[in-house]
Amino acid sequence: MLMAARTNRKKTQMKFQNLTPHSLAIESKDGRIITVPPSGIVARLAVTREARPVFVVNGDVFCVSRPTLGAITGLPNPEKGMLFVCSALVAEQAKRTDVVSVGELLRDANGAVVGARGLCSYAEAGS
Repeated sequence: MLMAARTNRKKTQMKFQNLTPHSLAIESKDGRIITVPPSGIVARLAVTREARPVFVVNGDVFCVSRPTLGAITGLPNPEKGMLFVCSALVAEQAKRTDVVSVGELLRDANGAVVGARGLCSYAEAGS
């Protein structure tokens, strides 16, 4: 999937690599919906969980845990011209300019998610 990215005031053609297990529908700046199929590679964060006291709500008992996020797995090294789309948790942890997540969710009249408006970057400005 090709897209134009702004770098140093000129457009550079880039490709998406979807690192989620789902097909993504992303709205471009001009309003077109671009579908990005999964690549078959999934970037994830390792998670360890510490058990906490249970909650009882209306007689039902719910387990509670405190998650601790660990290392990223499945995220390729930077590759010229490639933009990696992954979960917001992975993108935020990676803080790389080539790693993004989908932007604001777009919903239909029933509230079901049908896509996303643009992309989110968690890299520091100027990096």
